[in-house]
Amino acid sequence: MTINEKLATIQTKFKSKKSRFNAFGKYYFRSAEDILEATKPYLLDLGVSVIINERVVELDSSFPMLESKATLSDGESSIYSTAVVGVDLDQKGMQMPQKFGSASSYGKKYALGNLFLIDDTQDSDATNDHKPQMKKPTQTDSKESVDVFNKALSYVREGKNSPDRKVRLEAVKDKYGNEITSIELAKLNVAVK
Repeated sequence: MTINEKLATIQTKFKSKKSRFNAFGKYYFRSAEDILEATKPYLLDLGVSVIINERVVELDSSFPMLESKATLSDGESSIYSTAVVGVDLDQKGMQMPQKFGSASSYGKKYALGNLFLIDDTQDSDATNDHKPQMKKPTQTDSKESVDVFNKALSYVREGKNSPDRKVRLEAVKDKYGNEITSIELAKLNVAVK
């Protein structure tokens, strides 16, 4: 099997879920570590390795750039993908190593994503729980929508000190699934924790 065939095998079978939650932005994401973990089953099966190299490509005192290079190799041939990201030296609330580390993580994730053709589509069979789909958020929430959210929030909070609070959140999803936005559901999820 050629390196191209090995890469195509990974690209067509690879799955990496967005298993991490950003509480500040209220969204799920996958990290470079999640992607690397998902590649491990293919390494021995296909006789390949994945290596990530990074280097500073532009050292401008106000905005350095990092290049992340993700390489797939079988020992004879290799294929790589790169991503270039800037390091925001003016980022508030971070020490210098955190600023570079954050840019590094972002660059690695996108280099790996480019190499393995990771997209945000999901298999409909895997995501179909046969429950009503939540509506998309709109620019203007009606008073009725706010009332539904407040009722759902009260219901979840009533169980805050109870061991069944996650069960209550599931009940809210079942009861208000068509009437509550994904953003409101994320707020409820935070209220449960």
